[in-house]
Amino acid sequence: MSKLAQDIILKPVITEDSMERLPNGKYTFEVATDATKVDIKKAVEQLFDVKVAKVNTISVKGKQKRMGRYVGYRPDRKKAIVTLEGDKTIEFFDGMY
Repeated sequence: MSKLAQDIILKPVITEDSMERLPNGKYTFEVATDATKVDIKKAVEQLFDVKVAKVNTISVKGKQKRMGRYVGYRPDRKKAIVTLEGDKTIEFFDGMY
């Protein structure tokens, strides 16, 4: 059973580091933890109407947090850095850098 593109690409990552990558055609997204690189590539191409050249993924472990004497963890997450082919851009990020 395949997931919808909206279920794979959760939200954009807007940080200083990710903004520095924009002029090089690299966009950073938070993605579903079970998504593969192929899934991410198809989802970005479908949602934003662009051609993807390369996908790099990073699995981020949840940080330990405390509330008084109780210890818990933030949820694990996964980030994807997507490199686009050609000069096309994703409209959402235009004007941010």
